[in-house]
Amino acid sequence: MSRWRQGWIMPLSVFIALLLGLLPLPDVLTPFRPYWLALVVAYWVIEKPDSAGLGFAFVCGLLADLSVGGVLGEQALRLTVMAFILDRFRARLRFFPLSQQSLAIGVLLFNDRIVSAAIHLALGEPQLPAAFWWAPLLSALLWAPIYLLFDAIRLGRRAR
Repeated sequence: MSRWRQGWIMPLSVFIALLLGLLPLPDVLTPFRPYWLALVVAYWVIEKPDSAGLGFAFVCGLLADLSVGGVLGEQALRLTVMAFILDRFRARLRFFPLSQQSLAIGVLLFNDRIVSAAIHLALGEPQLPAAFWWAPLLSALLWAPIYLLFDAIRLGRRAR
C-alpha cells in the first residue's frame, strides 16, 4: 500500500470511531456502548507509537469532547492516561496473544471508567449509573476483531 493511502487510515479510523460514539442507541443499550475511540487510539498507540502517542490521544480526546459536548478536556485526559499506560507497557503488550491483549484492554478501559468517575466527583457532576461499568467488558470483547481488522487494513492484507 502506498505511503499516501496508508496516511489516511489513522485519521479515517478516528473519524469513524467518533461517528460510532455519536450514534443514537436505545436507552437500554446506552450503558453498554463501547468506547470506540479508546479502542482506536489503543490500536494506534500500540502499533504506530512514532505517529500516535500522548499528543495524538489528547487531540482525539479534545475532538471527542467537542463532538459530544461534555466537560471539555475529560475525554482528552482519559485518553491521555490510557495512552501513557499503553506506551509504558507497549513492548510487552504487543507480544501478548489477542486473548491476553483483550484482557489488558478491558482493564485499561475499566481504569478509564475510574478516571471518569473521579473527574465527575471532583467537578460535582452526576455520577454514571452502575450499568455503565459493563461497557469496558464489551469493549474488551471487541478488541480482537478490531485489532485484526485494523491490522489487515494497515498491512494491506485481505481479511479472511
